[in-house]
Amino acid sequence: MREFVGEIASNSQLRHRNVVQLLGYSRRKGELLVVYEFMSNGSLDKFLYDTSKPTTLSWSQRRNIIRGVASGLLYLHEEREQIVVHRDIKASNVLLDGEMTGKLGDFGLSRLYDHGGDLQNTHVVGTFGYIAPELTKTGRPTTSTDVFAFGVFILEVVCGRRPILQQESPDLHLVDWVWRSWRSGGIVEVADARLEGDYDPEEVKLILKIGLVCSHPSPAARPTTRQVMQLLDGDLSLPEIPKDGRGEEPKES
Repeated sequence: MREFVGEIASNSQLRHRNVVQLLGYSRRKGELLVVYEFMSNGSLDKFLYDTSKPTTLSWSQRRNIIRGVASGLLYLHEEREQIVVHRDIKASNVLLDGEMTGKLGDFGLSRLYDHGGDLQNTHVVGTFGYIAPELTKTGRPTTSTDVFAFGVFILEVVCGRRPILQQESPDLHLVDWVWRSWRSGGIVEVADARLEGDYDPEEVKLILKIGLVCSHPSPAARPTTRQVMQLLDGDLSLPEIPKDGRGEEPKES
């Protein structure tokens, strides 16, 4: 019931082309229903991981989905009277319409608060693999913890891999795997093999680096959501990513 009420409260006033629109809700005889606009292509994770899908997402589609979700997240974080922290950004919560436009959905875990305010500490929620490291210590969701999850999401879309690489022994986090590739000088090689090299390597490298910066373990080193949009649009220089460690805040290059 708490998640149901939270979803209605968070989503009833949201209007953005990259946020799934809530059309109505019902509570009847113990049954709770929320009704959203119809998204004919379903969730993004099906295209990334369902081998029965006849088509593979092209690089331009992936790039546009990443930018679209970033635009929706900017709206939630900075362009409303109240901030919405989503708290569960991942491929299965991004839905695709008939034109393959990516829209952020599932606001059951989201929270509202005023600009200049803070959310109180709460129990840690989200999906394993997307949870920012500071959340396990403070229990306090912020726009920065959303940015961390979005960084993991970027890597997930580009690489076509889940956040936890269970085929590795021991299980390896996708962020660490991409980070190792960056350190060895082969970051473009992590791009989804199903793309068959049909992409601009420099563009792939840039977006992967944005994913790494967003998923930096230090909140102070992550960009704001607006800076993420500026990075994706080429309006802001990418911070330098040192290859010898991730513990310090990167400096502008």
